[in-house]
Amino acid sequence: MNPHLQDLHPYPFEKLRALFDGIVPPAEYSPIRLSIGEPQHATPAFIRDALVAHLGGLANYPTTQGSDALRKSIAAWLESRYGLPAVDPATQVLPVNGSREALFAFAQCVIDGTRPDALVLCPNPFYQIYEGAAYLAGAQPYFINNLPDDNFGSDFARVPDEAWARVQLVYVCSPGNPTGRVLTLDEWQHLFELSDRHGFVIAADECYSEIYFNDDALPIGGLEAAQRLGRSDFRNVVMFSSLSKRSNVPGMRSGFVAGDATILKRFLLYRTYHGCAMSPVVQAASAAAWSDEAHVAENRRLYREKFDRVTPLIAEHLEVSLPDAGFYLWARVDKLGLSDTEFARRLQAEYNVTVLPGSFLAREAHGTNPGAGFVRIALVAELAECLEAARRIAAFAQRLSDHS
Repeated sequence: MNPHLQDLHPYPFEKLRALFDGIVPPAEYSPIRLSIGEPQHATPAFIRDALVAHLGGLANYPTTQGSDALRKSIAAWLESRYGLPAVDPATQVLPVNGSREALFAFAQCVIDGTRPDALVLCPNPFYQIYEGAAYLAGAQPYFINNLPDDNFGSDFARVPDEAWARVQLVYVCSPGNPTGRVLTLDEWQHLFELSDRHGFVIAADECYSEIYFNDDALPIGGLEAAQRLGRSDFRNVVMFSSLSKRSNVPGMRSGFVAGDATILKRFLLYRTYHGCAMSPVVQAASAAAWSDEAHVAENRRLYREKFDRVTPLIAEHLEVSLPDAGFYLWARVDKLGLSDTEFARRLQAEYNVTVLPGSFLAREAHGTNPGAGFVRIALVAELAECLEAARRIAAFAQRLSDHS
């Protein structure tokens, strides 16, 4: 067996099940699950119709590179969304079965196992796939803590030169999971300069890019930043995106990778052997989804209404604010006298509302666990359910304050 399997940590939701073991919530409260980032808005009818209309594709083996129609629709979306002058759908776009599998597979392709002591740089808290991908590629994760004092940003200047010399891959998540933080153009420039100096590849996870709250300040993407900074070849940067959050189709497992054509050529070779081609049926529905923006605007409207109404209710009792983007609230709870795990367990036991302890999303690094004392609240349910959850969280927090 691969010896690196023993390095893998239990997934956050496994830890959550163990944390809740033995709990029987009060029957008068219906369960409200805000722990997992699974979109619950309705899938647009035209996407379902496109799936049904192309069921004939089940009779064909798909190509790993995907159809010309899908790659062209993705390239057109990239040009429209990020103001890119030209994206070559043949060499700079590659469809994938959701960003999760691609983010994992990318490390297996990029990491050079002949170079000893390889590092993969990750934000902390982080999406667990980054860590697992690093371990199973034979590398070690190196965490940059995202702390309130830094506005939850990644301070790349804190990484010592001896670590940069070993870094082969950098994962960035913008908008961030769980903090919702968006990288600035200056931060992208700093990262590009470091990449030029040390030769690492940047994997930009941007699956939350289309859920934002200010039409005058759209989240900047990695390819957009590269273009604006004169790096029109997108050298050493690859972005990952997905339809799951944007179009409410997590079960379709549809996304794409785009960027440096030289890297994607090698990644395509890897994927040809990996056996991960997207179904022709899903490809057809995906092309339709990437070609429509009306449903995405409506999706944003629904999230904006929820955040506008829910955030103030929770902010009266917990330290929390509207994120730059994404659908999570990153709420500080330790000032109420409970750890994040105790808060989540008691909220489940007393009010039947499920949130995710922040410490489950982070690792102890540089003397601290930056997720400790926070909980992640995914506002993915319908408005009424999110409002009810907010009222229960407020009541719980008020009880804790009164007791203290």
